[in-house]
Amino acid sequence: MALEAIRDNKMRSSLTLLGITIGVFSVIGVMTAINTLEASVQSGLNIFGTNTFSISKYPTVVIGDSKHWKYRNRPNITFDQVQELKKRATLPEMITGMTGKQGLTIKYKDNQALKNTQVAGGDEGSIMTYNTSIQDGRNFTENDVAHLRKVAVLGMDVVSQLFPFEDPLDKTIKINGIKFRVIGITKPMGQSFGQSQDNYIVIPLTSYLNHFGNRRASLQVNIQAKSELLVDQTKDEVIGLLRVIRNLKPQDENNFELSSNEEIIEELSVFSNGIKIFAFSVSIIALVVAGIGIMNIMLVSVTERIKEIGIRKAIGATKRDILLQFLLEAIFLSEFGGIAGIILGVAGGNAVASLFNVPAVVSLEWGFFGLLVCSVIGIGFGIYPAWKAAQMDPIESLRFE
Repeated sequence: MALEAIRDNKMRSSLTLLGITIGVFSVIGVMTAINTLEASVQSGLNIFGTNTFSISKYPTVVIGDSKHWKYRNRPNITFDQVQELKKRATLPEMITGMTGKQGLTIKYKDNQALKNTQVAGGDEGSIMTYNTSIQDGRNFTENDVAHLRKVAVLGMDVVSQLFPFEDPLDKTIKINGIKFRVIGITKPMGQSFGQSQDNYIVIPLTSYLNHFGNRRASLQVNIQAKSELLVDQTKDEVIGLLRVIRNLKPQDENNFELSSNEEIIEELSVFSNGIKIFAFSVSIIALVVAGIGIMNIMLVSVTERIKEIGIRKAIGATKRDILLQFLLEAIFLSEFGGIAGIILGVAGGNAVASLFNVPAVVSLEWGFFGLLVCSVIGIGFGIYPAWKAAQMDPIESLRFE
């Protein structure tokens, strides 16, 4: 009977469902999208593994303009400092220095690469920072870096742009008019967040600084510990050595930033948690408004069906029967709206994942939470109209016109 009453008032029921659907859609959609992006960020940051961290002039995430000037006034991390760190450090498995820029002119014969192609300077370990490896040809060697050799390793996007119909190995490209010989090609990584991960060229760091920068340019230093157990000891050694190399006094704070995958994810989680709280608050408001709508609709329904209630009571229906019928109507309305909201929310989260070309992560726990909240709203806002219907006098109800 509850389902028949909902079906007999399709337009009114649909409008009532809309509020619940929007509330559940907002929380499920936002949570699915955020969980998807968080998983993608965590996967993208996992360059070497949990035994890796980096040193740079600026932190990965800067909150507030006032702090930007503090970081900007720090001395750069120079090539000489990185080389000195390599000489002194004993615990790291690998230390690499990198820097890069976009906007350089890259040509091979009549073909030209896109202006947003990144040209990076690095060493034999730098390819790993792109989360890839050599597919064809070879990587840099220590001699390539030491002797400022003009050689290059290309990402697959650059290969497609400059060498659509020929093998790029041992060919000579020009970067701002300077010739570099192609010695290697990296494995393609595809897209992340709608951006290609293969649009880059890596050349020896010394050659980069000599032609496109200077030896005092600020570098990012990537450090790999020998094992996960030695990460903390490696961090302590690197921090201590870098403080000495940069002439810091014991009372001075570090004038460089140390970042790891976990720390970056924790910093980003501050933003995502804020968005989750905001989305949750908006959803609760929407659901409460929808609950008020359910109560209003149910009160109207009770008023319209007073004579029906009187007839049912006259033929033996108890107060419990009437209460259950109207309460079930409210719960069904809430649950139907909740299910529709979950379906739309998951679809919206998947749309975000598709837009950024990352695997979707469906938040099942929020789906169950949405159904639970819908049940609570159905009971909470439907109990008064149901109680009012159950308390009606059958004689007065039969007289109602």
